[in-house]
Amino acid sequence: MSLPNTAYTQLTPDMRICRILNGMWQVSGAHGNINATAAVQSMFRYLDAGFVTWDLADHYGPAEDLVGEFRRQLVATRPADLSAIQAFTKWVPRGGPMTRRIVEDNINISLRRMNVQMLDLLQFHWWDYDDTGYLDALGYLSELRDEGKIRHLALTNFDTSHLKTIVDNGIKIVSNQVQFSLVDVRPMVQMSEFCRQNNIQLLTYGTVGGGLLSEGYLGQPEPGGRALNTVSLRKYKQMIDSWGGWALFQELLLALKDVAAKHDVSISNVAVRYILDRPAVAGVIVGARLSISEHLADNARVFDFTLDSQDNARLEGVLVRARDLYRIIGDCGAEYRR
Repeated sequence: MSLPNTAYTQLTPDMRICRILNGMWQVSGAHGNINATAAVQSMFRYLDAGFVTWDLADHYGPAEDLVGEFRRQLVATRPADLSAIQAFTKWVPRGGPMTRRIVEDNINISLRRMNVQMLDLLQFHWWDYDDTGYLDALGYLSELRDEGKIRHLALTNFDTSHLKTIVDNGIKIVSNQVQFSLVDVRPMVQMSEFCRQNNIQLLTYGTVGGGLLSEGYLGQPEPGGRALNTVSLRKYKQMIDSWGGWALFQELLLALKDVAAKHDVSISNVAVRYILDRPAVAGVIVGARLSISEHLADNARVFDFTLDSQDNARLEGVLVRARDLYRIIGDCGAEYRR
């Protein structure tokens, strides 16, 4: 299996990525145990299928270590493939005063764990906007980028106002990672347009709602308790509750099924394609349950079809009856700062 050229995009002039990124949050421990040996072998299957871009973080359990081992095995067996992969990590400090030493020490940890001399993309998160130490941290990260320890600097879960503050301070940001799905379209209020105007791209997560945006939940009773057996399922079920509830969500799944049947694809394919088509979106992050379950063939079908105006109208006919999550929650990332 190989992916068409449309499956890739230039995140930056010097970095071509797959538009479906392999999300590694599911190795963090909250989605079941992961066998490291089997997980790394699974990463080779993703590579061979054309899914060459990985999204991870310093706090996703062994994610950085798995990337490091994957790279070591590539060096030993397939060195020519090293240049094909990208691994985007995150630094999520607790906050407080930021010094050059603190910032550099943490970046050095990621460099060692991932077995690289330079991080492809460092995505920075900050919990408390009232603590302006995030500007100090980003200043030092910019220095490390200029010195060659980081190729590109990015953000995760920053809202539009604080992204603007960062840009106004002369800090070069290439992307912001935000929650974005048919259920959660908050980025369309301000974020997408600001990013488009400032040459910043969006990497999105939650786009398939932890698996809720799929055939498995169409026509099913509202899940609760033990049925919501992963962190992702619990999180995105709460988003559905705020958005409009299970009955309206069933209408959305039915609309998705109609569109999917027209194109001979899956509900998840349509959910991903819709977000990929939004302004400023470079890629969608889809969780990779390494060695447990793989959806490589199904994910590849996202690039086999396009949505027309009739398809979009069918979906948006449901969305207009949902609650406005921007008014309920706030801008992108607000759910992490309450």
